[in-house]
Amino acid sequence: MNYSLDDLLVSAYENFPEAESRPVIGITANYSDIDATVRDRYYKQIISAGGVPVIIPPVADTAIISDTLDKVDGILLTGGGDYNPLWCGEEPSPKLHNINRERDAAELILTRLAYNKQLPILGICRGIQTLAMALGGHVAQDISSQATIKHSQDADREEATHSVAIEEGSILFSVYHNQTGSLPTGEGGGRDLLYHVNSFHHQAVDNPGALFRATAHSKDGIIEAIESTEYKNVMGVQWHPEWLGKDGLPLFKWLVDSAKEYKDVGELHSRVLTLDTHCDTPMFFHEGVDFTKRDNHILVDLHKMTDGRQDATIMVAYLPQPKEGQEFYENIKLPDNCTLDRKMSPATYTDYIFDHIEETVARVPNYLGIARTPTELYTNKQLGKKSIMLGIENGLAIEHSLDKLRHFADRGIVYMTLCHNGDNDICDSARGCNTHNGVSEFGEQVIKEMNRLGIMVDMSHAGEKSFYDALEISEKPIVCSHSNSRILCDHPRNLTDDQLRAIAAKGGIVHTTFYHGFLQKTGEADILDGIKHLEHAIEIMGIDHVGIGTDFDGDGGVRGMRDASDIQQFTRQLLRRRYSESDIAKIWGGNWLRVMSEVQKAK
Repeated sequence: MNYSLDDLLVSAYENFPEAESRPVIGITANYSDIDATVRDRYYKQIISAGGVPVIIPPVADTAIISDTLDKVDGILLTGGGDYNPLWCGEEPSPKLHNINRERDAAELILTRLAYNKQLPILGICRGIQTLAMALGGHVAQDISSQATIKHSQDADREEATHSVAIEEGSILFSVYHNQTGSLPTGEGGGRDLLYHVNSFHHQAVDNPGALFRATAHSKDGIIEAIESTEYKNVMGVQWHPEWLGKDGLPLFKWLVDSAKEYKDVGELHSRVLTLDTHCDTPMFFHEGVDFTKRDNHILVDLHKMTDGRQDATIMVAYLPQPKEGQEFYENIKLPDNCTLDRKMSPATYTDYIFDHIEETVARVPNYLGIARTPTELYTNKQLGKKSIMLGIENGLAIEHSLDKLRHFADRGIVYMTLCHNGDNDICDSARGCNTHNGVSEFGEQVIKEMNRLGIMVDMSHAGEKSFYDALEISEKPIVCSHSNSRILCDHPRNLTDDQLRAIAAKGGIVHTTFYHGFLQKTGEADILDGIKHLEHAIEIMGIDHVGIGTDFDGDGGVRGMRDASDIQQFTRQLLRRRYSESDIAKIWGGNWLRVMSEVQKAK
């Protein structure tokens, strides 16, 4: 051992930067008596996998945990004692072993918050149970009545003591495929991977919940591994890979690689402005939701935007189109304490929505701001603020009055969707009755005045003839804030390839949306379907004419892209497909802001 500190520090200052920027992995600590401890095998495997280990003490303080999670790139949930069954609302079984009150609350809080922040997570033994307990699954207190093999061994921890079958097509399969000690097996032509593991447990996950699926089982059917069903880098195993040396290292390499990916996404989002061009969250304001809190009733709030590293959203005042013989206000339900006239007009309701947004922003001015121009968006980002832009969905809001259109221009709307599901006095809808054979005479005046006022003309929801009429009438590029491709999903709300080419030829843009019915006709749509629609639009229109308008809270949201906290998940998918930073910047708002700048030059 060289006991010269100066000699030991030589390597630290031989180069600049002084150390490679490696992903930081937070490791949960055990708690015994008065000591917070962690087995050396955990952090040594993290180091071998290329990560920087830090130990997270078992402290159930939400502020401390949140601050800690902002400084790490991945989480390793370590093994340990049983969970208190009261967390599942159950009384303790006589076979329950020792529980650890210091760890339970701390790790359940940490896991939920880390999941919301999209952090990669690997759970080991107790850790897989932590994932289930924190995220909607269930843990059996004792598996002895089901088990037909011994799961808690007396053997050395380095020794594999039973086998598990790993499901083909799972992340775990790809991690362990062709590793020493494995071979393909399975009945009926299956190609599951048989892997030999060490195991020391009597509790086990018996229901992974909706957010996970079981990907490995022992021969007696006990769940030995789970992974995310939401395309997230979250996985748990029941065995102890930290003791298996090089045979266990691939799992730690997966965690460190996932953390590197998370770190890359975060750094990219710090440089790129991310704008979602269509969300309907204001529809729920009358239900008393609070945008400044993490509210399960809405898909976009300040916390979810922060978790998703999203900079800005365009919130629309959505006005349902009344059916024939119906008054507008009959579709609007206001809270009991609302002072507005129950028989309010469309314009009055639109002002009510915008007033509520401005009041919300005024409550947290250090974290949230209204933006009306691209410059204001970038200024807010530099100041560390999220931005809300204002839009109108359905020209019904202007009540057949160009003066009211000017009023909303003065309020700062950046676009107006000319119609919704039904024809109005401006144009025919994709779900309408061809009332005007396209854009009406009044609609032509509206489009020209929008050009003059610097308001973007949004043709999402418009009928095909209305779309082409607007392209001809408008002197500025038009947009579709939330529309998909009809060739991939035959729905009248989606655009044909000819429409995509036509809007691009005039400098306009089309933003992919995440409403399941516009992504595919049958089955469950997910984030990969959104990628397909985006890439088809890029193929037809080019990278300069696409973007994202989620339609969150307007029935948008699919598996893998459920709410605003999943925004960075989409970026991760783009990076995996090797899109450049420049192209990702265009997709996440750069193209939209280019068109917005051109439209607003008219002011």
